[in-house]
Amino acid sequence: MGAGVMKRGGGGSRRRRGGKGKHAAMAEINVTPMVDVMLVLLIIFMVAAPMMTVGVPLELPKTAAKAVPTEQEEPLAVSLQVDGKVSLMNTEVPEGELVDRLKAIAGERDSTKVYLRADGGIEYARVVQVMGALNAGGFNDIILVTDPGGPSLTGNTPAGN
Repeated sequence: MGAGVMKRGGGGSRRRRGGKGKHAAMAEINVTPMVDVMLVLLIIFMVAAPMMTVGVPLELPKTAAKAVPTEQEEPLAVSLQVDGKVSLMNTEVPEGELVDRLKAIAGERDSTKVYLRADGGIEYARVVQVMGALNAGGFNDIILVTDPGGPSLTGNTPAGN
């Protein structure tokens, strides 16, 4: 009958089943802290992702054109605001320095592609002037950025309008 009987040693300690003592290492992984960290990172990326786009507020014209495929290199964006100010990415650039800055950037990039974001209220002549400056700066592949959902020349409006 000694199989279930526990012996008391001189120190008064008891042995537990499985031979583990008080300070045995825990063999299970606690997933809760990892889930907490992942949820915090998810929230941070959800908040930060919209801020990574070019931040000059414009009222882009609407068109029925399809989206341009993405590239490996971060696209260079030039924004033309309704008051005529020109911004290179998020930095406002004086007109006299635009071509020089574009030439410096063109020397460092593989692609000659540039995205031109012009407010819908800008005169066409002003947009063409900036396009000429882009061409003089070494960027001859100019993509005009618009908002989707506008009218097309076929008279058909996109679904959802």
